[in-house]
Amino acid sequence: MLRTVEKPPIPDFLKTLSRSAGSALVPDYDGTLAPFRVERLAAVPYPGVADRIRRIAASGRTRVVLVSGRPAEEVRDLLGITPVPEIWGLHGRQRLHPDGRSEILPMKDSDRETLEQAATWIQLQRLESRAELKPGSVAVHWRGLPAEEAAELRVQAQPAFEMLAKRAGMALLRFDGGLELRCAEPHKGTAVRILRRELPQGTPFAYLGDDTTDEDAFRELQGSGALTVLVRPEWRETAAEAWLRPPEQLLAFLEDWLEKIGDPR
Repeated sequence: MLRTVEKPPIPDFLKTLSRSAGSALVPDYDGTLAPFRVERLAAVPYPGVADRIRRIAASGRTRVVLVSGRPAEEVRDLLGITPVPEIWGLHGRQRLHPDGRSEILPMKDSDRETLEQAATWIQLQRLESRAELKPGSVAVHWRGLPAEEAAELRVQAQPAFEMLAKRAGMALLRFDGGLELRCAEPHKGTAVRILRRELPQGTPFAYLGDDTTDEDAFRELQGSGALTVLVRPEWRETAAEAWLRPPEQLLAFLEDWLEKIGDPR
């Protein structure tokens, strides 16, 4: 059984799985299923995680949906399992269906203009190698830099991004190793809100995340009966109900999930 530093909701939640015909497992990707990497396209899942996710999906009793700030296609390729589960990318702006159909929600003109201004600022500062431009957001990364260089980049980027966010009413997110300017909506909370509406009432639902961007989902699910789990090596203040340290406790949780629903192997 699961051995972890946790609050009571995890054991109680697991008990409901064996009694339920359906369930939903909705994990974030980076930092949750996969360790952070300086090289973004090298961020493959922790050993054993992808296979357990595949088996949970194959059981027929759990709807597996990944949610990420990345483009959904990147998550699909890094996860590397078949059949491909549903993936919500770009913080909920993109929905990639298992059959390959992709939907991207449109942006407001004002948001698009602000992101273009952020991209121009990045070019003027010659920070292209530390930047990530996506539909709906612009991020600057300093993960992997020496501490002094990371601090300099943070001091350089934060005032510019704060000004743009305040002026346009956009969200400014500080994550592990960077800063992201993005549209206030949609976000990961938007994704879980839509997913829960699509499920029968009372379906056991669990969201796993690690970063500040996952707090939107944690807060959205508060009081709903869903399980919210912080997955990261160190504890931090969070709206999540429980905490697991990856990879060992995460793997144990997934194994317990399989035990309750029936492992198809």
